[in-house]
Amino acid sequence: MNFRYGDIETEYLKSKDLRLAEVIEKVGHIDRSVDTDLFSSVVHHIIGQQISTKAQQTIWSRMQEALGEVTPQTILSAGVPLLQSFGMTFKKAEYITDFSQKVAANEFDLDAVSQMSDEDAIKALSSLKGIGVWTAEMILLFCLQRPNIFSYGDLAILRGIRMVYHHRKIDQKLFEKYRRRFSPYCSVASLYFWAVAGGAVPGMKDYAPKKKNG
Repeated sequence: MNFRYGDIETEYLKSKDLRLAEVIEKVGHIDRSVDTDLFSSVVHHIIGQQISTKAQQTIWSRMQEALGEVTPQTILSAGVPLLQSFGMTFKKAEYITDFSQKVAANEFDLDAVSQMSDEDAIKALSSLKGIGVWTAEMILLFCLQRPNIFSYGDLAILRGIRMVYHHRKIDQKLFEKYRRRFSPYCSVASLYFWAVAGGAVPGMKDYAPKKKNG
């Protein structure tokens, strides 16, 4: 399944911003796959922190192969050493086990998180071990499909904004200006800034000052 959006969102963003309108025209519709299950999405995101997408996928595939379904019960039955054997760090295996214990004991209510406002859902998710604000925001976007997620902690989004608007740097105040402009469809704007940062529009460069050597 891909993140759901259509003409309503893109037409709104295009009417708000000419430069983003050009990007949307050049890039076209973006298919970004999303998770459908909140439990496995949290596990998936803990695994994926600070490693490549390919490495994340490899570990996730090994996990699915060994456990069958990834549930709190199958993770708790597996234990930390087996989780580590799939290629993740000891810390990540501990975080995933801790999360599974909380869900199994009804100390963490996934259904309640699904019903919360963005702000409360981010708070609830980032109270878990191994989940920071950025990871919580990504779960809201790529699992719960919340329409208005715009992460100041995401380096690729910042890079995309610098490339589209020729900024050398983006502080929180400038970022909030863009958030207000793209709201209530910041998630779709995020998809396009990620695409730009990944080279989807040939000839666009990053205007960040070059780091001096030495």
